Amino acid sequence: MSPAETLVATYPLLELLLGLVILTAVILMHSLGVRLVYRHFSFAWAADANKAAPWHYNFIVVGAIATLAGLHLIATLLWAIPIWQGGLIPGLRDTYFFVLENYTTLGDDTVSLPKPWRLIGPVIAISGLFNFGWTASVFVNMMHDIGKFDRAEAHREHH
Repeated sequence: MSPAETLVATYPLLELLLGLVILTAVILMHSLGVRLVYRHFSFAWAADANKAAPWHYNFIVVGAIATLAGLHLIATLLWAIPIWQGGLIPGLRDTYFFVLENYTTLGDDTVSLPKPWRLIGPVIAISGLFNFGWTASVFVNMMHDIGKFDRAEAHREHH
């Protein structure tokens, strides 16, 4: 066992603290990204209202969805890099696979951390739950905005 693994095995709260630091950074990054995506969506939607062809709105929505998905890929990379750099899982691809499994709470355990670091997996899952919930709420708001626009458009066409 390496000195770092011995230290963490002896003090599991240290492992959780390190996980909490990364979790906080991941959620901060996600927060900033979500705000930018929603702001861009809102401005693009308002700027195009009644000016663009209806199919153009689909591109705005698809762009927002792709960007939100990209935020999750970046968030998982923020988890993977320190785990890989710390030598806990050899190979960035396997490390990223491990993080994706935990972040999405799939966790089939084909790749795992050394036992002294196993508390990190559930902390990764917590960050995924937070971020997916946040993304879902933003997407619901976007769909609400689209619904308002569609109702206003239908009202204008009817009158």
